[in-house]
Amino acid sequence: MMVCMWSAWRRGSVFAARLAKRDWPCSFSAGLSVRYRDFSTKTAPNIPGMEYQDAICTLNTLQTNASALEQVRRERCLPQLQLQAMRGFLERAGLTVEELDHLNIIHVTGTKGKGSTCAFTEQMLRSYGFRTGFYSSPHLVQVRERIRINGQPIGKELFTKYFWQVYGRLDETKDAHGGMMPAYFRFLTILAFHVFLQEKVDLAVIEVGIGGAYDCTNIIRRPWVCGVSSLGIDHTQILGDTIEKIAWQKGGIFKPGVPAFTVKQPEDAMVMLRSRAKEMRSPLRVCPDLEEYQTDCGSLVLGLAGQHQRSNASLALQLSHTWLQKRCLPETSFPSTSDENTEVLQGAVFTPSPIMVKGLADTEWAGRNQTLRHGAVTYFLDGAHTMRSMKACVHWFRETASQHERNSSGAVARVLLFNATGERDSAAMLKLLVPCQFDFAVFCPNITEAMASCNADQQNFNVSVENMLTRCLDNERSWHLHNSQVSNKGSQLLIEDSLPKKTTTTDTLVFPCILSALQWITQGRDPVLTDPVLPVKPSINAKAAPLCDASEIHILIAGSLHLVGGALKHLDAANYK
Repeated sequence: MMVCMWSAWRRGSVFAARLAKRDWPCSFSAGLSVRYRDFSTKTAPNIPGMEYQDAICTLNTLQTNASALEQVRRERCLPQLQLQAMRGFLERAGLTVEELDHLNIIHVTGTKGKGSTCAFTEQMLRSYGFRTGFYSSPHLVQVRERIRINGQPIGKELFTKYFWQVYGRLDETKDAHGGMMPAYFRFLTILAFHVFLQEKVDLAVIEVGIGGAYDCTNIIRRPWVCGVSSLGIDHTQILGDTIEKIAWQKGGIFKPGVPAFTVKQPEDAMVMLRSRAKEMRSPLRVCPDLEEYQTDCGSLVLGLAGQHQRSNASLALQLSHTWLQKRCLPETSFPSTSDENTEVLQGAVFTPSPIMVKGLADTEWAGRNQTLRHGAVTYFLDGAHTMRSMKACVHWFRETASQHERNSSGAVARVLLFNATGERDSAAMLKLLVPCQFDFAVFCPNITEAMASCNADQQNFNVSVENMLTRCLDNERSWHLHNSQVSNKGSQLLIEDSLPKKTTTTDTLVFPCILSALQWITQGRDPVLTDPVLPVKPSINAKAAPLCDASEIHILIAGSLHLVGGALKHLDAANYK
């Protein structure tokens, strides 16, 4: 069933009434019906011939079904129930925690950089010839990106096959368990374990979802090694509002006798990690700076851009080195954490092998400090969504964009495409972006396109369109405030006939989807964006003169991994078929 978005907005809310009085840059009438697919939340039957999209649409019901939402509400009050519930779902799916011991797991948590650390680690160990499994979140474009074998997302056929195996077992047993089905992330974690066991991987690199202590990945009993990347403030409603509380959660993945490594942390965080390691009797080490590793080929080169990736690479080296020691030298012992030994040890400085050196250089991790050049348009994509990661993003963008501009044959227009979700302080992040001197700041929700042709992978039923658009308007208002451009006349975008005169070098617009924003920003100059162009009002098109006149257009896409993923669906479609 297709639902007109404009009609959905107008249903009984003050916000909808406010929108009805305003104009959007893309017309919602005059022959254009902007729509979003309303995927049914009814479970698809498990019958022969079920296709990938059937599996994805059924998976999406786990975002919305009443039992899954009740789980989330109940477990926020009693988080210790999460692992108990996870164990029950795992057993209903036909798996046991004992089987997970055979996956030779590397378990990684952190606030920022845990995904990049996992990517470095997986690439290095795969370069040794090991068959690797890699579970990460969130996905950028397709959900099967979360579950990788040998660095590649599992194919649609494989995903579909294993999905129905796991879903079928859970569905068959739900009546005996009060109709309970696992929520979305919990199901995908079970599915990943099932895939890795069935595909007989030599090791599995498992990225924690949120936190650590009560994260559903922490059902793992005997990882081979654990890692903690950079800690900061995020997910405060779940993890706590201080660095100590967050570090307590992250240190919950430590296991008795299992070596653990951390990058250098703020003092309060390090004290808590040390306490947790002592409590869990896990030997904890701090990684050396990347410059301390000695190689025969000079400085280590990383496949991922950004200064902040250096600590992630050092952590990955320690994790890989320790895993290889256990694999090849199983008698290797690590000092225990006793009551007398409360100091955090320093990680060993060793000479990375040529395979490790090449692995670090070959690592790719889409959507993080990624640059794509399409003719006269260059995209700088980074899913930064915390204050710390946005500071790193700004440093990377200013440095990298300046290099590109020095090689430009003429004037360059800079554009920000931004969105933020959840409890993130988007106003504070936008303030960090002001010094980048953008010519335009463009805002849109994490909706890939106006006509979502069964794009179920990127559906989010937990946030309404109204809320998403409200957030965009709030972000635009914050940008104006940061640029000392407070106006009582309303949004420049929404009031076509009374646009205030431009008083700064940055103009702002809000679009209803990612594709419409990209089409307007690029003004037909990106040969990859071949979709039919949504009609845009003349007054909005008139604003685009600087984009048309510029020799090149540089676009920073940041604030949300989901925003970056939606952009990549259009900009790098060949890699997301």
